[in-house]
Amino acid sequence: MNNESNKSMFPEPIQKLIDQLSKLPDIGPRAATRLVFYLLNQKQPELDELSESIKKVKAEIHLCQQCFNLAPKEKNLCAICQDKKRDTATICVVETVLNIPTIEKTKQYQGLYHVLGGLISPPDGVGPENLRMKQLIERVKNNQPPVKEVIFALSPTTEGDTTSLYIERLLKPTEIKISRLGRGLSMGSDLEYIDENTLTNAFLGRR
Repeated sequence: MNNESNKSMFPEPIQKLIDQLSKLPDIGPRAATRLVFYLLNQKQPELDELSESIKKVKAEIHLCQQCFNLAPKEKNLCAICQDKKRDTATICVVETVLNIPTIEKTKQYQGLYHVLGGLISPPDGVGPENLRMKQLIERVKNNQPPVKEVIFALSPTTEGDTTSLYIERLLKPTEIKISRLGRGLSMGSDLEYIDENTLTNAFLGRR
């Protein structure tokens, strides 16, 4: 069943929703069609709740002013940066917000984070100026208490290694301890999809 044939079979509201859902990552027209028909079988209050949640996700969420994790609109800082029990002298550098829950599940890290917003990738037009490197350097220099360690928890890819090396050069004058996750991580893997045991060992074996 292709998208063109769908348009001749379904009423406009259904087809419009299928088209919108098809824009989501890893969701093609067939999967979107199944989702729409699943929604059609739900009760109206459940659909209203889903619709309201979708509206709020953008309106009531912004980026943490310190680490760029997600935070509620009424707060300047995310829950992790607000947590008084966290080790504020350690910063773990990650590519995206999605990496944070993966690391938190290991229960091996109790410091703070810094979300770069991507990795250096010239073919994709992403350079150091497109990432939150300047903010990281400012945090390291101005943080109180002083930062003792910066951990690179970036995906073990060419882009991840390039990004780590670039930041390491920027941090070198600070003489702060810099470490990377242990190489139990297979080259080319995405940190978001690495299992907890492997990531736990990578943190314990960081160097």
